[in-house]
Parts: sequence; structure tokens; C-alpha cells
Amino acid sequence: MEFESASGDESSQGSLGNRDASDFQGIVKVAHGELRRLCQQRAEITKRIGTIKQTIAGLCDLFGDAELSDDLRELVNGKTAARRRGITQACRQVLMDAGCPLTARNVCQQIQQRALLDLPNSKNLAATVTSVLTRLAQYGEARTVPRDKGPRVWVWVSGGENGSFHPVDSAVDSQV
Repeated sequence: MEFESASGDESSQGSLGNRDASDFQGIVKVAHGELRRLCQQRAEITKRIGTIKQTIAGLCDLFGDAELSDDLRELVNGKTAARRRGITQACRQVLMDAGCPLTARNVCQQIQQRALLDLPNSKNLAATVTSVLTRLAQYGEARTVPRDKGPRVWVWVSGGENGSFHPVDSAVDSQV
């Protein structure tokens, strides 16, 4: 937006002050709309990236990854192929293998039982796992299952039937 320079008289300075406030509000409103639109696009792009990575990883599981370039391998697996497995991948693996909704505590127990991580770096594994599961839900890889009471539970979203999963609460309660 362009702003007019103020003349020296009192009446134009008063109206300029009001115009500045309305211009400011208009700019903030436009910026707010743009920010919302960009955040929505980022969420959609992140979800799409996750889907494509899962597709490539699944194809590699079936046919091997010998044909992948180093560049594509880095894009799918992270920065370096030699890096140790991270908490996000461990959470993904536990949810994929579970077949039923799990609490963050259940996921922690599975990670520890399977020794999927070197845990000395983790000060509060349950909080970290909860954050990762929430992020996986934002990516569209997992989702929370509605419950009447108790802690939140997550389930892996498979490609079939819109990822729908309707567990019975008693089956979930036995996992808690």
C-alpha cells in the first residue's frame, strides 16, 4: 500500500492518523490471510511428501533399493544413510506393527522392548513420543482415535479404506 505524505495543517494530520490505523489493520488482515493460506499449503505439502516417501519406501521393501540414486535415498531416508534410527522412525514402526490403537506409553514400552533406539539421550521419552505421534497425525501418517475417557490413542493410517479404523473402546482400554 502506498501512503500519502502529510501536509502541515492540523486537519490533515488528524485524518492521516486515522488512515494509518485503518491501513495498518488492512495490511494485518491481508498478511493474516496470506499466512493462513501458506500454513495450509505447507501442511498439504508435508502430507504429500510423507505419502510419496512411504510409497518409495514400500516399493524398496518389495523390490530392493539398489536402483535408487544416493540423492533419492537421502530424500527418502533423511540426510545420511549411515545415521542411526530416530525416534520418529521407531514410532512409525511400532504403530505399523501394532494393528490396534496405542497410547504414547504403549509406544514407549514397545520401543524399549524392541531396543529400537539408544535411549540415553532421551530425558522424557513419553513426552517426546507424544510429540512425534502428534506430528505423525499432522502428516496424515497416523491419527488419534476418539475415546470417551483415558489417554489419547493413535493408530497407523494404512492406504486402505481412507485409513478408517473404528476400534472398540474395551480393546483400547486393555492396552492402557
